[in-house]
Amino acid sequence: MAHIDAGKTTVSERILYFSGETYKIGEVHEGTAVMDFMWEEQERGITIASAATKCPWKNHTINLIDTPGHVDFTAEVERSLRVLDGAVAVFDASEGVQAQSETVWRQGQKYKLSCLCFVNKMDKIGADFEGTVDDIRNKLLANPVPIQIPIGAESAFEGMIDLITRKAVYFHETATAGDFWEKEVPAEMAVQVEHWRHAMIEAAAEFDEELMEAYIHDKPVSEALIRRALRKGTVAGKLHPVLVGSALRNIGVRRLMDAVVEYLPSPLDMPPVTGWKDGDKEKPVEVVCDPHKPFVALAFKITSDKHGDLYFLRIYQGTLKKGTRVYNSTRDRKENITRLFHMHANSRQLLDVDYAGDIVAVVGLKETLTGDTLCDTHHPVVLESIQFPETVISMSIEPKSAADRAKLGDALATLRREDPTFAYKYDEETGQTIISGMGELHLEVLEHKLVRDLGVGVRVGRPRVAYKEAISGEAEAVGRFVKQTGGRGQFGHVVIKVEPLYEEDGHYARHNEFVNAVIGGTVPKEYIPAVENGVMEGLASGVLGGYPVVGVKVTLLDGSYHEVDSSELAFEQAGILAIREALPKAGPILLEPVMRVQVIVPEQYFGTIQGSLIAKRGLITNTRLHGTVRIIDAKVPLSEMFGYASQVRSATAGRGTFTMEPLCYEKIPEQISEKILINC
Repeated sequence: MAHIDAGKTTVSERILYFSGETYKIGEVHEGTAVMDFMWEEQERGITIASAATKCPWKNHTINLIDTPGHVDFTAEVERSLRVLDGAVAVFDASEGVQAQSETVWRQGQKYKLSCLCFVNKMDKIGADFEGTVDDIRNKLLANPVPIQIPIGAESAFEGMIDLITRKAVYFHETATAGDFWEKEVPAEMAVQVEHWRHAMIEAAAEFDEELMEAYIHDKPVSEALIRRALRKGTVAGKLHPVLVGSALRNIGVRRLMDAVVEYLPSPLDMPPVTGWKDGDKEKPVEVVCDPHKPFVALAFKITSDKHGDLYFLRIYQGTLKKGTRVYNSTRDRKENITRLFHMHANSRQLLDVDYAGDIVAVVGLKETLTGDTLCDTHHPVVLESIQFPETVISMSIEPKSAADRAKLGDALATLRREDPTFAYKYDEETGQTIISGMGELHLEVLEHKLVRDLGVGVRVGRPRVAYKEAISGEAEAVGRFVKQTGGRGQFGHVVIKVEPLYEEDGHYARHNEFVNAVIGGTVPKEYIPAVENGVMEGLASGVLGGYPVVGVKVTLLDGSYHEVDSSELAFEQAGILAIREALPKAGPILLEPVMRVQVIVPEQYFGTIQGSLIAKRGLITNTRLHGTVRIIDAKVPLSEMFGYASQVRSATAGRGTFTMEPLCYEKIPEQISEKILINC
């Protein structure tokens, strides 16, 4: 996992080559990378979909997933980290910790992943090993412990010193890749090596009493003892070994693979996963990595294929055989698994059986979606699902012909099944289909997929921002739904109060809350869920521009009912009427998505870029110098960022880059809000 262009796929390609899985090294810049097998990835030189494979190394099997760095494809990272036990965070030695490095690190911490750090591109101009280690400590609040240090940097980078063995490792510049030889530590580096080695042992000693004892009493320390302590700290997630290299020149990758086997946890090292019997949070169930127990797995990825959908599963417990009937406990459906595969990027190897701790692809499921739990039909258990971020950008698409119109619905449903951060809806008023995603690049890739892979011709409109509405004050309102026709009528009456709901950081909450404060049964308990449904339906479209309303706390204060005429439908309608009356009274406002933006430019262009961000209503939160480049952090409204990539390139003679990710929703200034509402 890493920021864009830190070298994840290059590292993955070397791992496949050195482990014997491929006979030739694939290169991203040549479009021959095994892990970037989609046409779109080869064309753009970026990873879009996470590719899974497995490879042998020193009597172990490593399941490897290469994830994208671009924030538009954050769902691929999220679902991969959810099912893995450890991660290798790759850093560009000349750039240090970048915006997306912080995001993926946070995602990894959320799932309590053990992490190794690989400082890549040590041969690049501006490479700074110590600066990158400090960045990891200060920006990621991690505990980086170098177990190697580089010999030289930039064009003088020759290899590394292994602090555990106190050996200098040099590499041949040969096409056969990765040939190396060991020597004694150069005399001029002896003091530096002892300093770093001392720091490594001091950090590792916290996790092993025997090592602590030896360290305190200045006794000699064995290599095996250091490795054992480092492993304990890494598996506990309290320590992060740092390795160095240059994947493009094949330097340091074998040592990284050794470290994966030595320090990252196997499924047996992981604590049991908590599931819930019948989905009831009051009934926790321990799921352990044991092939003899009842089967439990999580579906974390779906890809459509001309031979049928391919579902990727992480098996947490039990054994899975082809031709098995399993139970989807999330959706209460029974499913058939007809075939099993081990995946190697886009090629597959047929299996008869697979076991706990492994990642496997299956065919035959029909109703399973990403995040669903599959289990033994006699032992139902539900695992924690995967949470994905909300979409921030949308655009309209129209089929080019009647034939395309017939295919469009199925094609969009296929994309939605594959990608949980993609959404679509039909706009009744305009007759257009609106698709939504995580960014301009995301929507562009999906559009190409529709046309090239699914054979649907479409015309697209300009990207549009996903605005939201909120309220600035409190209000009370009454909703009364009374219909009297001959015979039984309808009667529902509620009194509600609305008020703004904020997150801890002071921004409007992304969700809404419903509280029942009725005393004395004036609204019977059985009708409360119906009132909540009505209120939430009313909040789905606001009063200013019809955008969804967020950050509202709705309290049901009072109401009344009729013993004969009251029904769930009547109270649901009363809830809708009440919320529609309350919103205009509570000072409705328009919110816009604000992005966390990071721009990296040569120092001489700093003033120009700073001015351009301020002109876009941006707020610069931090600037710092890293080597010869200036890194600018800012908060900028998404609506101002369309086409910014070409602006940065033209303003910096092609040398500037930027990344952005969703940060929060904020109130739009009134004069801009008025313009948006006029165009609604």
